[in-house]
Amino acid sequence: MKKVILILALLTLMIPFVSAQDEAYEPWTCPEGYEGQTLSIFNWSTYIAEDTIPNFEEACGVTVNYDIYESNEAMLSRIRQGNPGYDLVVPSGDTVYRMIEEGLLIPLDKDLIPNIANLTPALMGQAYDLENEYSLPYQWGTIGVGYSTEAFPDGITSWNDVWNYDGSVAWLDDRRAMFGFALIMLGYDPNTEDPDEITAAKDYLLENGSNVVTIAGDDGQVLLDRGEVEIAIEYNGDIAQIIAECECDDFAFALPEEGANVWTDNMAVPVDAPNPELAMVFMDYILDAKVGADLSNYIAYASPNQASIESGFLDEEILNDPAIFPPAEQMENLFAVIGTSAEGEELYNNAWDELLIFLGQ
Repeated sequence: MKKVILILALLTLMIPFVSAQDEAYEPWTCPEGYEGQTLSIFNWSTYIAEDTIPNFEEACGVTVNYDIYESNEAMLSRIRQGNPGYDLVVPSGDTVYRMIEEGLLIPLDKDLIPNIANLTPALMGQAYDLENEYSLPYQWGTIGVGYSTEAFPDGITSWNDVWNYDGSVAWLDDRRAMFGFALIMLGYDPNTEDPDEITAAKDYLLENGSNVVTIAGDDGQVLLDRGEVEIAIEYNGDIAQIIAECECDDFAFALPEEGANVWTDNMAVPVDAPNPELAMVFMDYILDAKVGADLSNYIAYASPNQASIESGFLDEEILNDPAIFPPAEQMENLFAVIGTSAEGEELYNNAWDELLIFLGQ
């Protein structure tokens, strides 16, 4: 865990040293031989720019089928049942670990992905895939608290502000992040596999869940925007998106001082993919400096692409937004969910299911 935090702190320190190199940029060109083929992508919702897919289809002369999911568990369950035809998935780091352990991913042919050189070195070689044999970073970010500034004019600084709020709250349907928040508040390792500590975290969340109106499946920002909740535990980029769309000061995002979650989502090719080579060509396309910058500029998540940062293509307002690229002092309090054993996964899943029943969700 400390290794991940240090790496991301170093990444944050790199950001001020941005130099524009637009003149040297050469647009991405699709390799020959893929015309007429089909690529099937399974990705998170609200996690692609409007022109990312159309531009790839035009460049390669291919058709892309694009489906979405709302949680790692939903994607993993689908692949575990037998890949229905997806060529590319975008799991978070701990899910990459599980998929590798279960033989659900195939090794990458890096000769098809020369733009791997554009990735920030510090984000490579993470514990869940030390040699990046199976996965490459797509975006990274945090899970914290989106909130109404009318309800909280002085801001939110602690998880206790969330638990004690006398109003409507949406939790995120991410069991490991939610248990992680409870575990750090109890003084435990957020990656523990101790049954007693996981039970204590479940009880803690139950005790502090009386204001929860829903467990949101990656759409808490929509509920916040509609005024259906005043607090949404959510991904930082999703909250940044509604702030940008409204062009207002009605919403804000906070990383509570006790700690919050930092994650990296990764591109990977599931076993039995019909067109794995085209999936790896798509990875190369995403890792192009301009394409990667356009993606992050649109969805408001932190880019793992150092070439996007150094080229000047990444918007300054994205680079300078602490909700997207947290400052080093905040990074020190963040935890990453690491790979869990099959036994540990079962403990968390069972505890989460029990919690949902108790909360009436």
